Formats: sequence, structure tokens, C-alpha cells
Amino acid sequence: MAFLKSSKEILNITESQKELKSLIHKKLRELEFPERPHSLYDPVRYTLSLGGKRIRPYFALIGCGLCGGEPENALPAGMAIELLHNFTLLHDDIMDAADKRRGKDSVFKKWDASTAILSGDAMYAWAFEQLQYYGNDDSFTKRQYALIMDIFLESARNVCEGQAYDLEFEEAEMVSMQNYLKMIRGKTAALISASFKMGGAVASGNDRQLRNLQEFGTEIGTAFQIQDDLLDVIADPEKFGKKQGGDIIEGKKTYLSILSLESGNKEETKILKNVLQKPVSGKEDVDKIIDIYTSLGVIEKTKATIKHHYENALEHLEVFESSIYKDDIIDYLNKLINREY
Repeated sequence: MAFLKSSKEILNITESQKELKSLIHKKLRELEFPERPHSLYDPVRYTLSLGGKRIRPYFALIGCGLCGGEPENALPAGMAIELLHNFTLLHDDIMDAADKRRGKDSVFKKWDASTAILSGDAMYAWAFEQLQYYGNDDSFTKRQYALIMDIFLESARNVCEGQAYDLEFEEAEMVSMQNYLKMIRGKTAALISASFKMGGAVASGNDRQLRNLQEFGTEIGTAFQIQDDLLDVIADPEKFGKKQGGDIIEGKKTYLSILSLESGNKEETKILKNVLQKPVSGKEDVDKIIDIYTSLGVIEKTKATIKHHYENALEHLEVFESSIYKDDIIDYLNKLINREY
């Protein structure tokens, strides 16, 4: 089965992908938040109106389909994970003092930190309301409901742990690659992994299927975050919605900076540390760091690592029978690895 095609070889979105995306957008539009208090729910509506790839609910539907279920049954799980994801973004923007989100003013910027906290908390509560569907519908067993809730809660905890590690890393002079990967498996991969696994649980997938869905999602999530680190350096800022080298400006630990610190000579390491430990770095500093990344071959090594994780993910699909959902997720992985933002 073909995999990891070049961007020129990738076909447009398939009809079945369109159908699943349509279900997701329809369900999002059907979410009815109260009008008042405006200060709580206007930012929630604003956040969801900013768009996004909606990959997590899509993955929930795919996970359900891979296990032989009807994807539409996984929509409440998909909505729960999407609301949880957006809840984390609102709080991330406060912690990072980020002015922009998806190219628009963040809730933190447009309103204030207190509003962003409360609105994020409201989305978290609404996520649980979505999951009540499985406890109230006789089509799902108590065991299924408990499992779906367990997966969701574990993912929420893992995201918080990942974010905590990320904050700790800001004060650390050096971070090992092992610890960095542990962080992104919580902060980014946890929700992607949970999306697939929750979808599988909705379809009553067996233990082997659920385990492979979890590992599949972990590999994709790991690749996705490392790819974000790379795009911060090489992507078109207009498409990516962020300044080039935003992570460098903020002094964030990324896959590229850690790899460079591990492989650079004394002079390169000194420059990297000086720039990354500044309160705010300028364009000249950003250009210096990108030059070091290039000279050390870090950009190409990072691309190889991303490809490696996506290929590892593919191996976990072997336990699933051929289906339109299996074909679609392979096609979607090709789109992910070639994404520009």
C-alpha cells in the first residue's frame, strides 16, 4: 500500500473524508451555548469560529470505522475531544502570553486572562456533557461508557502533565531529548491518541485493536508536534499563522534546538544558549539560530524523524481489515506529512 507520497502525488480530499468532515462541522454548529453571560460564552463561540483542522474529531470517527462501527456514533466523543483541545489552547495562550491564535487575536488578547480561563473551563465542562450521551443511550453498555470516560480523563491528565513539563523546561538550561519526547507525548500526542482510542471504544473494539489505535495515535501526535517545531522555522508565516522563529524568540525548547545543542560545537552551543535564554530575541538572533540549524543538518534530520514516526504509525494499522476508513487515514497521513501549516 502506497505511503508517504510527495505533495504533488496527493489527491484531493476523498468523498468519504468529505462526508466525515461534514458530519463534524454539522455537529459543531449544533452545539448550543447559552447567550448569557456574554463574557463566558462569547469567547467560546469566538474560539470555535476560528476554525482549525478538526483532526481530533476526525480521528475519533476513523477509529470507530476501523473497528467496524458506524462513525457517526463517535461524534459526541469527537466533540468532547475537540472542546478539550480548545480548552487547552485558551489556557496555553495565557501561559505563553500569546497574542495570536490561528492568525487572529487570541481570547487572552481580545478579552483578558480571566475571561480566557473561565471560557476554557466552560468548554471543559461542555466536553463532559458530550460524553453523557454514551451513559444515557441504551445502545452503549456501562463498560463502554466507563472505558470512554477513562480514556478521556487519562488524556486530560496527560495533557496537563505535558504542559507542566513544558513550563519546567522554560527554566532549565538543558533538556534531554528523552524528556522532550516525554513532554510532547503528553502535551500533543495524548489527545490524538485518545481520539482514535475513544472512537474504537465506541465501536466496541477489542483490546488488541484499542492498543494499536493508541500507539498509532501516539506516533502521529509525536510526528505532528516535531513537525510544528520544524514549521516554526521553515513555514510561510502567513500560512502558519505565527512569526517565523516564534519558538526561538520565546526561547522555547524544541526538537531542533535540543538536537542542535546535543550536536553543535562549543561556539555554536554558546550562541544557541545565549539566544534561547534571552527574554526576547530579535530577527538577527533568529537568523543566527536558523543558520546553525542549517549548518548542522538539523532541519534535514528533523524531517527524517518526522517521516520515521509517521512510518511507525502505519505499522499499527496492520491489525485492521481493509476498509474505506483504513484507506482514508493512510491518505490523510500523506496530507499531514506534507502539510505547510
